Amino acid sequence: MPVRIVRSASKVAHTLFARVCRPVATPDTQGAFYRDWRLTAIDGTTFDLPDTKANVEAFGRPPRSGRGEQDVGYPQLRMVGLVECGTHVVFDVAIGALRTGEQTLAREILGSLRPGMLLLADRGLYGVDLWCTAAAPGADLLWRVRKDLVLPVVEQLPDGSYLTEIFDRTDIHHTRRGVPVRAVEYTIAGHEGAYRLITTILDPDKAPAAELAALYAQRWEFESPLDEIKTYLGGPHLVLRSQHPDGAEQELYGFLLVHHAIRHLMHQAAREADRDRDRISFTRSLRVVRRQVTDQAAFSPRPPRPRGQSHPH
Repeated sequence: MPVRIVRSASKVAHTLFARVCRPVATPDTQGAFYRDWRLTAIDGTTFDLPDTKANVEAFGRPPRSGRGEQDVGYPQLRMVGLVECGTHVVFDVAIGALRTGEQTLAREILGSLRPGMLLLADRGLYGVDLWCTAAAPGADLLWRVRKDLVLPVVEQLPDGSYLTEIFDRTDIHHTRRGVPVRAVEYTIAGHEGAYRLITTILDPDKAPAAELAALYAQRWEFESPLDEIKTYLGGPHLVLRSQHPDGAEQELYGFLLVHHAIRHLMHQAAREADRDRDRISFTRSLRVVRRQVTDQAAFSPRPPRPRGQSHPH
């Protein structure tokens, strides 16, 4: 697993996140599994930071619009994360400068995948080397790929999918052996063109093409935890508060830890009540937690004084 460079001020928060933030779904968790696979997804996002020299130097700004403006927009950091689709639990992240590509950050967290997981990813993350890195821990993959990617038909399968191979982009003439994958192509009503997925699951009996096509929509489950963190935990138009890079990363890990704790509680409540997790509101759960924390903080930590006595000053 790659060694991560973590800034000193955020090291404690990162260590805590790495120790406690894990997938929480059990086999009876509704929507968390497809057949025997635990559904996970990977994607990236950005967070705005205060406009300070330190943050700009460490993380950078968004590209200029081309109209000649200077210093346009807030500095931003980039985050790529792994989420458990059925519970919306974020169980690993990599944080870097805005100029750092999502594929680069993704390499830092793919070691958290495990056998029995099925990882969903969009076409922006596709690359043969990254594909092999993601599959190395034993997880299975279901990724969307670009329309212009050449996928030669090696064998047509009865469910409409086909076996093919993917090649490193530097191997233009395919002089080296390709990586065997299975391709699924389908259309969606109201959308132009065909969608193309590739998967490590080569046997159509284990995962029919129609089921994989329907399953891919689960990739968008990553958007829900991002919205919960940015809108409900951080507030609308979230800008991380720290003037310095170390503090910004520490604050982001804090948001991720709180989000994981709330989502874990929601999962436990759904199991105990035998209810679908989707029927439990994140915002209501957040309000309950905030009331509990506020109520507990309102009590004095001092022991009650005997009648007739006052506390010493």
